[in-house]
Amino acid sequence: MSKDEINSSTRLGFIGLGYLGSRIARRLIAAGFPVTVFDRDQAKAAQFSAAGAKVAADLAKLAGDVEVVLSCLGDDAAVEDVYFGTTKVLAAASRITTIIELSTVAPATARRLHGAGAKLGISVLDVAISGSTVAAESGTLTLFGGGDAHLFEMAQPIFRAIAAQWFHMGPSGSGEAMKLVVNTLLGLGMQAIAEAIALGEGLDLPRDLLIDTLAKTSVVAPAHAGKLARAKRNDYTPQFPIRLMRKDFGLILNEAERVGLSMPATQAAATLNAEEAASGGEEDFSAVIRRMERANALHKV
Repeated sequence: MSKDEINSSTRLGFIGLGYLGSRIARRLIAAGFPVTVFDRDQAKAAQFSAAGAKVAADLAKLAGDVEVVLSCLGDDAAVEDVYFGTTKVLAAASRITTIIELSTVAPATARRLHGAGAKLGISVLDVAISGSTVAAESGTLTLFGGGDAHLFEMAQPIFRAIAAQWFHMGPSGSGEAMKLVVNTLLGLGMQAIAEAIALGEGLDLPRDLLIDTLAKTSVVAPAHAGKLARAKRNDYTPQFPIRLMRKDFGLILNEAERVGLSMPATQAAATLNAEEAASGGEEDFSAVIRRMERANALHKV
């Protein structure tokens, strides 16, 4: 397959069927792409047979059978594990021309994968995702791309199946860099909302009215507005798990340190996020709202 010919007949391999990955993979299948899936939880992968996907027994099998690989993994360590090593994707690649890495990882990890792919004649795009499980299900994600601009343009048939908008940000690692910028605002904004709600309750505003009114103001970003309705019901079922926000805060602060930037507000939000994440359970990152409410209640006592 020519790199200029990504279309609905291109054989895709999809690795990582978590919160976002499972929904993205289903949209690609529904769009008519031939898709082979792999997840280390084989029971999870097996569920995709009914949707029309092939299920690979291992990464080497997937790598030898597809032309474009997409992966949506939890962290840098998972990306390193999938692509490098004697039995991993790069070692087993035979027909692969393109890798589209969708995970949120350090820009340096994206650049390392790009360099390793180049040695094998494989083009690599880092295409970071912005959006929750709801956006993934509806195909309205936002994508930030790094890597070859022409290849990014040629990958649009894939992007159209999963996203409402996509932006090419520059060379390898740029997509990840933009994702960290966006998630700085996402994490800080949620902590600000948590503190604002706690303040309103401390000033004796009725909780439901406070949340309903706040959601209708222009200062609340769309990404946060939906969280308020769920917080009103004390529903913190994960759409974007707090453990992943904690991981992203770590990436953000590591990059800030690398470039000599002080980010005191981000550091404070990251600390509170980490404390809530350590409390146990798989919950949404908006659970910091509950944390601030509990702190306010204890103060009143």
